[in-house]
Amino acid sequence: MRVLVTGGAGFIGSNYVRHVIGLVGDEAIDGVTIFDSFTYAGREETIRDVLEDPRVRLVRGDICDREGLAGAMAGHDAVAHFAAESHVDRSIVGPDAFVRTNCDGTNVVMDVARQAGVDRVLHVSTDEVYGSIATGSFAETDALGPRSPYSASKAGSDLIALSYVATFGLPVIVTRSSNNYGPFQFPEKVIPLFTTNLLRGRPVPLYGDGGNERDWLHVSDNCAALHLALCKGSPGTVYNVASQQHLTNVELSERLVALCGADRSLIERVPDRLGHDRRYSVTTDRIEALGWSPRWSLDVGLEATVAWYRENEWWWAPLAAA
Repeated sequence: MRVLVTGGAGFIGSNYVRHVIGLVGDEAIDGVTIFDSFTYAGREETIRDVLEDPRVRLVRGDICDREGLAGAMAGHDAVAHFAAESHVDRSIVGPDAFVRTNCDGTNVVMDVARQAGVDRVLHVSTDEVYGSIATGSFAETDALGPRSPYSASKAGSDLIALSYVATFGLPVIVTRSSNNYGPFQFPEKVIPLFTTNLLRGRPVPLYGDGGNERDWLHVSDNCAALHLALCKGSPGTVYNVASQQHLTNVELSERLVALCGADRSLIERVPDRLGHDRRYSVTTDRIEALGWSPRWSLDVGLEATVAWYRENEWWWAPLAAA
């Protein structure tokens, strides 16, 4: 199998490429093409190691460019669509880029895949499309209720992708994952931001009362689930992916302070984010029925992630400085 990975130089996309080129035996793939426009969050340094594999090819391009994408996609069996604008705070101050990339870009990806006749398309989304839930968990059949320009653009992209199943019979599988963490995550997201600040003895901004709750999923567990869904999922089906390991932002902050050997006084309360969702939670019965379960405990995963940032300042220091 040959897979085109849009956004393959980003956080989850690059880790997905590492996952698939590490598969062996009957699961081994023939090749991967990384298709990435290298915006601020996509960096060649992030994929330097995977580009050493002769099966990996890099194509620079924008998913909104039909001609460029069609040229890169030709000859591939599957598409894994990661490319997206993904930071809620950025979507609040500049929503246009989110609608362009996440909605227009997804439409182009699906239409080009349809014309190319690819066998499988994975559309990677987020649990944020459901909105906030006070108790319990959202199932894949529940209504969408996005509350930020980011999550609304991702909900729109989900519906666009699924429309290609109903209208054209394109074999699209959609995944909606909880908050990812792990190596190579751009330091605007909470775990790498807090970690890199704390390692330098700098304060970390905690929104509001810190009671907002999230499920935390190690990126390697997510990538395993995504590839399983791509290979064995049913077209037209949505699969939630989560570890069922929840923390409030206060609890997460305190854990990172301890792991970084920092002082709790560095936790700095700041005004809450506009429209800040209180709690996310999703069921995972569908992906578990395919044979997936998370391998990383949150304790081990956070410790390993902090260690990675401590040992790889070469990667994040230029980003933090900028």
